[in-house]
Amino acid sequence: MKLHLLTSTGFAAASRLVVISLVVAFCTVLTVSSAWSQEPVAPASSDSAEGGSASSAGMGAAAGLSTLLYLPLKAAFAIGGGLVGGLAYAFSGGNETAAKSIWTTSMYGTYIITPDHLRGDRPIRFLGGAQPNKTTTAIPPLEPAPMEPAR
Repeated sequence: MKLHLLTSTGFAAASRLVVISLVVAFCTVLTVSSAWSQEPVAPASSDSAEGGSASSAGMGAAAGLSTLLYLPLKAAFAIGGGLVGGLAYAFSGGNETAAKSIWTTSMYGTYIITPDHLRGDRPIRFLGGAQPNKTTTAIPPLEPAPMEPAR
């Protein structure tokens, strides 16, 4: 009689647990870093600091439910894009531009739906891209050194 440490159902359960743990860790890193970078917002004069109106509570609940449906899809897309970008880097001989174009498109964008997104004040961006308000300086590619004639 043989003893198997991991049966097929045990392996499937363990792999699901690993995937769920990675998604939760990835989402936590994204939300914590963005929360630390934001400045606190003073409450509006019509809402007290302890609570808000019924419509703001409804928008918050709708945003939470929307995030529960949207976040797993976006996280799976980002993880898949990370893997595909890594493969593109490996199979292109280390072409970082090819990999970064895949990584930027798949990993950037909106992960958490907020009431501002539902009101239309902020766009929901499933695909990432260059931030319109950030200026980037392009570094020109290096040109090969001129060849000297053989002596």
